[in-house]
Amino acid sequence: MNILSEVLKYDVFPALGCTEPIAVAYAASAAGKQLDGEVSEIHISVDPGVYKNGFAVAIPNTGGERGNLIAGVLGALIQRPELKMEIMSCVTEEILSRAKTLIQQHRADISCDRSKRLLYIDVFLRAEKDSARAVIEGSHTNLVRLEHNDRVLLQSNEALYRASDNDFRTALRNTSIAKLVDMAGQIEQQDYDYIKRGIDMNLRICKEGHSLRRVGHYISELVVKKQREDSIFSSCEVMTSSAVDARMGGLNLPVMSSGGSGNQGIVAILVPYLVGKHYDLEEGVIVRSIALAHLMNSYIKCFTGDLSPLCGCAIAAGVGAAVAIVYQRAGKDMPKITLAANNLISDLGGMLCDGAKEGCALKVASSTNSAIRSAHMALNNHGITQMEGFVGTTAEDTIRNLSQIGAIGMSLANDTMLNIMIEKSSGQTDSEESMILNKDNLHDHNKPDAGDENLPKESGHQNITKGKGARSPLDLCKKYH
Repeated sequence: MNILSEVLKYDVFPALGCTEPIAVAYAASAAGKQLDGEVSEIHISVDPGVYKNGFAVAIPNTGGERGNLIAGVLGALIQRPELKMEIMSCVTEEILSRAKTLIQQHRADISCDRSKRLLYIDVFLRAEKDSARAVIEGSHTNLVRLEHNDRVLLQSNEALYRASDNDFRTALRNTSIAKLVDMAGQIEQQDYDYIKRGIDMNLRICKEGHSLRRVGHYISELVVKKQREDSIFSSCEVMTSSAVDARMGGLNLPVMSSGGSGNQGIVAILVPYLVGKHYDLEEGVIVRSIALAHLMNSYIKCFTGDLSPLCGCAIAAGVGAAVAIVYQRAGKDMPKITLAANNLISDLGGMLCDGAKEGCALKVASSTNSAIRSAHMALNNHGITQMEGFVGTTAEDTIRNLSQIGAIGMSLANDTMLNIMIEKSSGQTDSEESMILNKDNLHDHNKPDAGDENLPKESGHQNITKGKGARSPLDLCKKYH
């Protein structure tokens, strides 16, 4: 079995919009395609992780509508399940209007099934006397059951799917990080080309995201105003946060995911790519390092789960990026790779996941910074060891320890976050958790921001563009194109 190829096949794929609500749309679309008449009733049930992740994220091509419910209703109306995670490319004004009407008339609802601990989506549709049901379980596109008028059309042998029971995931979980490094070094040409496709895809969305006046814009503005140093740290933060700005804002552009997450794909792909380009490394070295980042991300999620209470962009994709940077410069130096993983987990191991949303750009910026810093320290043989905190003797031990913290120690935190979200949504009547994009975020780009002149200057930082005049914020985004 080629584990890298399997990881790229199942965990690394193009996604238009946040993967959880789009998975809801995919399930609804699979059910909707079985109906002859017009959809009149929609009931959606999801696990707590899907509910949380899709709670507040904008859906592409909807003008700012948010949440799992609107995504599911749209999927039921689109009825193009063959598009899978790119199904939102088919949203039209007419379909969106019909979806909003169904929600406003209270003919669509969504509930959280707290008995489900792994990814689970169950969609039931009715059209006059016709009915259909679709169930996804275990992973975003793992359709395990399809019914039409109570007749079973599909019942997968993987209906009792668990991440650790899947063949390649079992093999991945039982391997060592040293073997993952070897796998990345033996990448096949088709996988090599696929990773390059992901680089191009994720670079493209950076440009669009930077045009939004959000996290990426303000990080670059600090550099332009010489309140922060222009460096590989700031440049990478601008690129990754801009991509997340675009994705979480619902822009109609796909990203290449990693570990089933688009935001994690942004970190796992762009951070090693940008650092490698900064040091003028050969393409092959950069591509192999990204392969390692994908492997590390999926490896860690075999222990932490797909939808952990902890932020996957930090503890999984961030670790993958840090390890990839060390690999670029030091090859298979396992002591340095171990230090990189331990450094990042020690730094960001407690970062919570409170669902996909525009604020994820802030967390991605932090993960980007920590990945580069953790790798730099490791390359200089400095880092956190087993003498401190929950860090283990090996990176594998640290990951297992972190998994216990997430599954056991953070379980109450996860329930608490979920309760807060459900309470917040209970006061909304039109579209459950679906909300209209905050118009305050769409202000005039030429209007000065409040407090610009009063921001404190950072001391001790020398801007490398000094004497060249002010740079446009977009210059940072163009730097690596």
